Amino acid sequence: MKFKTIYTLTLLFFLLIFDQCGSKNPENTPATVEEAEKILAKKREDDIKHSQKARKKALKENFKNQSKQVRKSIKRNAKKQKKRMKNIDYRKVGS
Repeated sequence: MKFKTIYTLTLLFFLLIFDQCGSKNPENTPATVEEAEKILAKKREDDIKHSQKARKKALKENFKNQSKQVRKSIKRNAKKQKKRMKNIDYRKVGS
């Protein structure tokens, strides 16, 4: 019994030590600042794309759960809002 316990603790100890040594992804480390910025920009674009997809999916699910009258109302309001945004004169808004 004592041997099993010591063996298990030693094995666990070595696993914890060797798990944390060394770098995780040495091949992904950029050599220059430009490469790093490019990687970060790509990651940001991917995050934005995924968040937009998630938002669109959530809106679609919400829209699907509404009654027919509410769906019509949502469509009309979206159409009106789109027209309003198209006709806004941004030069006058800032003044």
